[in-house]
Parts: sequence; C-alpha cells; structure tokens
Amino acid sequence: MNASAPIGIFDSGIGGLTVARAIYERLPAESTIYFGDTARVPYGPKSPETVRRYSLEILHWLLGQGVKAVVIACNTSTAHALQALRDASPVPVLGVIEPGARAAVRAAEGGAIGVIGTAGTIASNAYARAIHALAPGVRVEQVACPLFVPLVEEGWFDHPATELVAGEYLAPLLTARVDALVLGCTHYPLLKPLLGRVMGPAVRLIDSAEETALALAGELERRRIAAPAGAKGTHRFAVSDDEPRFIKVGTRFRGERLARAEVVPLG
Repeated sequence: MNASAPIGIFDSGIGGLTVARAIYERLPAESTIYFGDTARVPYGPKSPETVRRYSLEILHWLLGQGVKAVVIACNTSTAHALQALRDASPVPVLGVIEPGARAAVRAAEGGAIGVIGTAGTIASNAYARAIHALAPGVRVEQVACPLFVPLVEEGWFDHPATELVAGEYLAPLLTARVDALVLGCTHYPLLKPLLGRVMGPAVRLIDSAEETALALAGELERRRIAAPAGAKGTHRFAVSDDEPRFIKVGTRFRGERLARAEVVPLG
C-alpha cells in the first residue's frame, strides 16, 4: 500500500472536523480527504440500518479516492456501522468510541463514568459496552443531549440558553457523581468550557478526538504505511450538499478558515 496515500475521514456533517483537526495536529505529514454527509445530517435520529447504508456509501467513495485508512469521525456511525465497514474494507477502519472509552476508563480510575451523545449513540449502548469491555465493574450513566448539536452549529457555545439546556441535561450526571464525562458527539468539544462549568472542576471531560488520532498513528506505524517523515500533508474536503454552510460553520470546528469543499452527491 502507498504510504503517501491519504487518510479518509468522514462524518454525518461538520462535527467530525474536530477529529480531523486532532489528526492534522498529531500527524502533520499525513494527507487527508474529509467527507461530510451534509445532505443527510443528522444521523442521530436515524435507524441503525440507514446509518449503515449511508456509511457504506461513503466508505466506497473514499476507497475510490485511493485512501490507505478510514476514520469514522462520527459517534453514531461508529456505534452502528463500524463492524460492517471493517468487513467491507480492504484498508483499516477506525472509529471514535473505543479510543474514547479507553481515555474515560483511565481518567475515572474506577469511578463512575458519564456519557452524553445523540439519541442514536446513547440508544446503541456502544460506549457502555466499550467501557465495560475494559472495566467490567465500572458504573456508566448515559444521557442523550439532542439539542446540543443545533446550538453548537448556531455558534452558541457560551450562550445562556445553551447553559440552561446543559443544566437540564446534565442534572442526572451530577446526581450520579460521575468522575469522568465522555463527550460522545464530535460537536460537543466546542462546549467544553460551558460543560466544565456545569459539571465542576472535579469531573474530567473526555474528548475522543485526540485518542482517535493517537490510535490512528499507532495503526499506521504497525502496518508500516505512515507517511514519510518530513512530508507535508494536504487536505481535501467534500460534502454531499450545501458547501457554503459547511465552509462557514466548519471554520469554527477546524479552528482556521476552510477554503473550499467539492460537492459529491451520494445515494
């Protein structure tokens, strides 16, 4: 396999750019192709079968672009489609849930772990299964927080309305006295300061993006397909619809301006 080939990264829309950003920072020599399924976002309320079908369509498109590995930068897609994609792919496929679970178990040190995510991710129980595979006796408390995604995309990271919603959603986790809180949606890291205030300084917030980038680095090294040292990665962006909004909102997620994205209709 060509070590200079790009890494494919995909999400239901824009939030996966937080994972892409972590990959850029940890692996600056690697080139990437990011696909956001903006025509069919959100995945959270959709059935597992639909999420798998959409994810497989994106996988086949990325494979057609010659990628050497694929990162599912979407918690819902990881929860419902990871194994299906691994079965269908000739290149390694990584998700965001297992790395996030590992980080949470380390941070909680045997204490209770909270998980927040979309309705689909929470209903899948994927985080609880991944955490219990590592630490069978750990108590896991899960809460769906569907309003966080539109609030983040509106740019209301520190708005009083967002803080009010967060207080309602997180109240059960405060009552449960969790020691670590997994941000089980790629939009949620943009709410870290606000969530930290609501939960208090004793609770560790777990963003799986950095752990996923670390896992990817290890996978590339093991397979001897890491980009040559000293190479400078390039980054392509594609969406299934509404490039202007992706550029506008995606700039907040990436931390720097996005120049352009090609439109690739799927389905």
